[in-house]
Amino acid sequence: MQNSDREKKDGKIYVVGNKPVKELLLDDPSRVDFVAFRKGRHDKGLEEILELCRKTKVPFRSVAAKDLDFMYPGNHQGVAARCASLSYMPLETMLETAPEAPLPLIIALDQVQDTGNVGVLARTLYALGGAGLIVCQHHGAYLGAGAVRSSAGALNKLPVAKVGNLANALKDCVNYDYTLYCARACSDSQDAYTAELQTPAVLVLGNEEKGIRPGVAKFCHHSLSIPFRREFDSLNVAQAGAILVSEFAKRLG
Repeated sequence: MQNSDREKKDGKIYVVGNKPVKELLLDDPSRVDFVAFRKGRHDKGLEEILELCRKTKVPFRSVAAKDLDFMYPGNHQGVAARCASLSYMPLETMLETAPEAPLPLIIALDQVQDTGNVGVLARTLYALGGAGLIVCQHHGAYLGAGAVRSSAGALNKLPVAKVGNLANALKDCVNYDYTLYCARACSDSQDAYTAELQTPAVLVLGNEEKGIRPGVAKFCHHSLSIPFRREFDSLNVAQAGAILVSEFAKRLG
């Protein structure tokens, strides 16, 4: 990180200033969650930044001066980019290299928003030899320093791809001959402990409250559920994901 970066107590990382933000958008736009600029600002430097945002499909928004000061209380020059603590891998590259992993399994997160859950999932997946993680660009967890800490550093080692449309990303996975599984309880769900699990595969895990969206689930070949021995509502996404990943690992064992 250069001295124009700042990590806040909540783990969010910002690159600020015209030149640093522009350079980041040119060199590593996948790291940028969004760009915020001071409302009412109109100048050539900002227009160049916004044009790069449009080209690289990075979200941007105008905010009140006080909100920008709250994000970064310092000399931000009227613009700040919120960043992830890691660089992302293109999805196509991940799909090409995943079959070489000890466990050719990719986890796709459908709008999972809790940073701790993402970190724990990344830690489990990396430890068991998993191939990578797919996250949503919109309505997904912020993968800043907090997520990296909760993953015990696994997010810095595990390939991560960020996609704008998860349904389209799953279509790409099918085109690369991956078997797609989703974790959800439905009429045709298979018992995760007895189901035949094939690799290379993608396992889709859903939002903490809403689960997997129907428009995403329809692209999956199979649904998996974890049988409970007692009456219980549900496991959280990190717990369920860990159990399912271990089942894939056992099949290769």
